Amino acid sequence: MTVETLIIGLGNVLMQDEGIGVRAVEELESRYHMPEGVDAIDGGTSGTELLEHIRGVKNLIVADAINSKSLPGTFIRLVDDQVPAFFQTKISNHQLGLSDLLAILKVTGGAPEHVTIIGMVPRVLENKLGLSPKTEKAVGVMVDKLLAELKAIGIVPKLRDEPLSGFWAGQARSGELQCV
Repeated sequence: MTVETLIIGLGNVLMQDEGIGVRAVEELESRYHMPEGVDAIDGGTSGTELLEHIRGVKNLIVADAINSKSLPGTFIRLVDDQVPAFFQTKISNHQLGLSDLLAILKVTGGAPEHVTIIGMVPRVLENKLGLSPKTEKAVGVMVDKLLAELKAIGIVPKLRDEPLSGFWAGQARSGELQCV
């Protein structure tokens, strides 16, 4: 299957709200079937490991925590040319990895035609598994924003009859990281 649209959740799930991107993409996948040509992955804190996933996709949608002077909990949407402009200042703990990947792909070929970042300014960044209560409630808002991005490019994922159980959501509920 050729992936034309890639949705990546970035973030460190061990740093509370820093993991919202990973959790939002996990929730998206747990609630919806992605149509052919669309893939959603947990990018975690990966850097260059994502290069081959991104190479050649038409649309790249990234969910992440965003460092900004905006109030905690604020959602920020960056599209195409806005992405490199905002990378002049550190907006994400994964920004160097992502901006480097996009630069490499631009020079070597295979850069996405369209890049969208859906980010949220984190409320709590403590060394703890699980999102803060307010950010946990905001996961659904980020999922809705990801769905809106997909709809804008003509992609409508199908709602699952029964949601799947997400790994990171389950780990956060249990309160400890369990290796499987």
